[in-house]
Amino acid sequence: MSAELLDQLTGMTVFAKVVELNGFSKAAGQLGITKSAVSKKIALLERSLGVTLLHRTTRAMSLTEAGRTFYQHATDTARLAEHARSAVSRLSEAPRGTLRVTAAAPIGTLCLSHLFPKFFVRYPGLRIHLSVTDRLVDLAEEGFDVAIRLTRKLPEGMIARKLMPIEYVVCATPSYLKRASIPRTPKDLAQHNCLYFGRGDESERWTFDGPHGRQTVKIGGNFIANQSEALRDAVLSGMGVGLLSTLTVARELRTKRLRVLLPEWKPQGYGTTVYAIWLPHRYMPSKLRVFLDFLIEQLPYANSKR
Repeated sequence: MSAELLDQLTGMTVFAKVVELNGFSKAAGQLGITKSAVSKKIALLERSLGVTLLHRTTRAMSLTEAGRTFYQHATDTARLAEHARSAVSRLSEAPRGTLRVTAAAPIGTLCLSHLFPKFFVRYPGLRIHLSVTDRLVDLAEEGFDVAIRLTRKLPEGMIARKLMPIEYVVCATPSYLKRASIPRTPKDLAQHNCLYFGRGDESERWTFDGPHGRQTVKIGGNFIANQSEALRDAVLSGMGVGLLSTLTVARELRTKRLRVLLPEWKPQGYGTTVYAIWLPHRYMPSKLRVFLDFLIEQLPYANSKR
């Protein structure tokens, strides 16, 4: 919007208020500006339009023909501006409207979806449109408010907030461990049926840091997958040992359907972090602010690491 057009719109609001209250002083008082500022706005408006809108004397004020015509449009514009201001003010005061969220598949299905009922109890005026996809979504082009992503490299020109770390654990079912010996060090995994992601030769080597330094073991098994849920289900069937994210198997670990192996050894090269990513805002919409605050409150990321 050009500066000239903005000045005209401001002048229309002032002009409408002057006519409505039948005086410059009354309009100035209600608008919270000086009488001279009101006079200046009207003069600038008349100059830009090339017409006289008001006849003014020391005792009276009256509309010209052009002024009467212009007043009808000015009042409509002032009313629309006030409606727009009120609508935006309501949005900033209380979270309302639709929040468009895009999330990576494991986050959307395993993490976010069960949190939404609690969120809606707290913020009944909001709606969420969730798009679960592993595709890298362009927030600006596709109209999303926020992306929840697993990443090690943050996009440029965006704002990001850590939500929680994703770690990996070696795990197996109790039934499998009854049939096989329990591994005590990473090297013992070479004797197990290890189920793993198919990402090339490096997938057949697992590296760990632990109490005796770093160990790398060449593993092998009869099932390779490129999807975490498929790998989890294979491990749950008792087929063998898996290296899976804590996000993917959190429920199974809580219910003891899976048991963590080698708890003193930390897998290397697999951990990542969940981030909330959004476009910069001069004034963050309240719907986005309360959503981010809610995620930070609900997701297990230590306060000291935020």
